[in-house]
Amino acid sequence: MRKTFLLVIALLGTMQLMAQQPATMIMKLTNGAVIRTDVNEVEKITFADTLYNLNQSGYRILEADELCWPDDRLLPHFLPPGTIHTLDMNSAKLSDEERVMFCTLQGIVNRTRPRILLYNHNEEPQSTWPTAHDLRLAPASASKPYTLVKHFEEEIEGLVLYSNALTNHYSNLAVTIAGLDRLLPVTEEIRAKLVANGMDFPVVEDLTQLKMTTAYDVYNYLYTHYWSRCNHRLLISERPNIPYVHDIGVACGSACVWLDPRVQTERLLLDKMLKEMTPGRDFVLGWYPEERSGVGEATKYGLSTVPADFFENTTVYSAVNKPVRIPPVPKRPKLENKIYASVYISDGDNIQYCQHAMAKIFLQSGRGKMPMNWTISPALADFAPMMLNYYYGKASTNDCFVSGPSGVGYAMPYDAHNSRYYAASTSSKTITPYTQLTQRYLEKTGLRVITIWDDISATQREAYALNCPYLYGLTINDWERQTGRLTAKVQSGWLPITPLYPCYGNGVDVITDFFYRDIRNFSGRKPMFVTGQATVWDAGPDKLIALKDRLDALSPGNVAIVRADHWFSYYNEAQHLPFNITLLQDMEITSSPVKSRAKYAADGSPSDAYMWISKTTDGTGWVQLDFKEPFEISRYVVRHAEAGGLDPELNSRDFTVETSLDGETWTTIGTHVGNTSPVTDANITPVQAQYVRVNVTNGGIDGYVRIGDIEVYGTH
Repeated sequence: MRKTFLLVIALLGTMQLMAQQPATMIMKLTNGAVIRTDVNEVEKITFADTLYNLNQSGYRILEADELCWPDDRLLPHFLPPGTIHTLDMNSAKLSDEERVMFCTLQGIVNRTRPRILLYNHNEEPQSTWPTAHDLRLAPASASKPYTLVKHFEEEIEGLVLYSNALTNHYSNLAVTIAGLDRLLPVTEEIRAKLVANGMDFPVVEDLTQLKMTTAYDVYNYLYTHYWSRCNHRLLISERPNIPYVHDIGVACGSACVWLDPRVQTERLLLDKMLKEMTPGRDFVLGWYPEERSGVGEATKYGLSTVPADFFENTTVYSAVNKPVRIPPVPKRPKLENKIYASVYISDGDNIQYCQHAMAKIFLQSGRGKMPMNWTISPALADFAPMMLNYYYGKASTNDCFVSGPSGVGYAMPYDAHNSRYYAASTSSKTITPYTQLTQRYLEKTGLRVITIWDDISATQREAYALNCPYLYGLTINDWERQTGRLTAKVQSGWLPITPLYPCYGNGVDVITDFFYRDIRNFSGRKPMFVTGQATVWDAGPDKLIALKDRLDALSPGNVAIVRADHWFSYYNEAQHLPFNITLLQDMEITSSPVKSRAKYAADGSPSDAYMWISKTTDGTGWVQLDFKEPFEISRYVVRHAEAGGLDPELNSRDFTVETSLDGETWTTIGTHVGNTSPVTDANITPVQAQYVRVNVTNGGIDGYVRIGDIEVYGTH
């Protein structure tokens, strides 16, 4: 049932739009009553007792400072898309400046409700992502592109007139101003085209009289005159005249800059902006003139960068706000005295790669024929959750997804090329909020392994171990720029940190050579572990499958290529460290009568489609795990309905966790009453047990018991 909300607000009052986990749930203050509903149920929001403007469809035209933007989200909530007007900007043969204007229009219009989608990059088939997001499209004529502006002219207040004759950085300045006041950034040539198409907007800001010629001067002018009005939760760092992420920057009223940290004056100006952003919440979107200096500068302030210089239509795809459907994790065989190998594929930290290049590479016939680890960005949980669902839905059991460097967004705790720590090595002030943010998005996306650029200090290792309990392990980049090799470490008695050796190997021959340096010393008396990374541009799935035969030839019958989650599971077991024993192939699950399937209680996915649901509605149910042999159990995790994207009121309220050696005599190791959390994660005094049972005595509000996933950690 579609809903319309009437929000009654005093003229001097403040509108309250509060977030509730999961992201699909929002809170609204309606006539003094607090209610909760799914954002996709909301058709329209109207306002009373305050000044407002409605567009021709009856939607309130939103300003950038009126967005619903909870603290626990990277991006604001947008209303779900209706009919989407599309324009192929390549077919329309638009200039760079025209593309900037159209992407700005997109941001202004879509903040009210997504109604414009622009084709710009065209690397993957145009139908790929609109189809994956189930959008209703209405193509605009590429021969008459300005009719799209005409269709939405009532939502535009005027123009920012600029010229790039002195420097093209004026384009970014114009876009920043435009987003704040619902203006279009135009040159004199574009203005003339608007007039020719029946749109004579007033010039509200005229930048053509300015005489600045350098990036520093232009952005210092921006900082002096407009930064205080900008939304500091998001900073756009994008080359002038590259408009791909302008839609989300404009929608949010964010500043758009292109500052080079290698230039002292520009770095100091960038630092002024970064200092006013909040670690663990705010981030930089786009790219930098140079990779390491740019990413490192943001990392210094505890901020992540979401690389996205060619990511399109954020305001559309983020509005299809669905829970990520995490795929089940296959069980693994017993540990043997073998060589366990695992290989990672770059470049999934960049969400434009996830949108464009990966869409083609993932279709290669070699995928699925051998375990491979695909780096992908946890930030997609907000930017385009259906993009994750697209890949997860096509994945085989040999496809494992892991996080790129170094969690939510690109961060560089240590720059090995320049021997420099960016996140303070002696203080957790900057790394702590970043790792806390990362934990939330790892849980949302089901990513258990992170690749770190390039290494981390003891303090940083401790921050990951303390704040990211969802992790199975970390990898670090061994660039061979130091004496010898980086060595593996274990943090806090459970979190393994292992070097990728090689990192960014540019072919199967390189990976084989590096692995052989260890494999040649295999004695067969204990397990051996090798892991490395391939550059996707040089060694995609069709080439990587040759690694199976190469490694078997090095040590016939001894090499097992495995997924990253299995690799770390084997690694911890071999090192006598706690590991998730629900991954074991021999585990047996029994339960009270179930509406779904018993195995869903511990299949590695908390998602709705793979959730254990009791058959009865009396609020009770139980699940029992038999590990077939005793383990010393030290931790259990129960993921409830909310962790799978359902209403928090469906979480189990009262339950116990029990252990047994024989399945007859039980000991309670955890009692939970009045639970409201999506995840129960408990460390306990180690206890010997073969059986673990979760017994729910008070399920969700509808009487059903739902268990998204159970994990149990133990050692032999």
